[in-house]
Amino acid sequence: MTSADLVCSAKACRRPATQALRWNNPRLHTPERRKVWLACDEHTSTLSDFLSLRGFLRDVVPVDRLD
Repeated sequence: MTSADLVCSAKACRRPATQALRWNNPRLHTPERRKVWLACDEHTSTLSDFLSLRGFLRDVVPVDRLD
């Protein structure tokens, strides 16, 4: 899969993802576990804000840096 195949996780958005929001819910996941939401340029801040308000956001990286 290439970065061109990755689409934004925002509801009804089909734009190519440019950022990966790595997060975890400390009540459910071990500290080292990371879940990933993908975001286009338009939705990076709204998805980040959603996760940050809940204390879940760990970091944001470009999709080409995903392992």
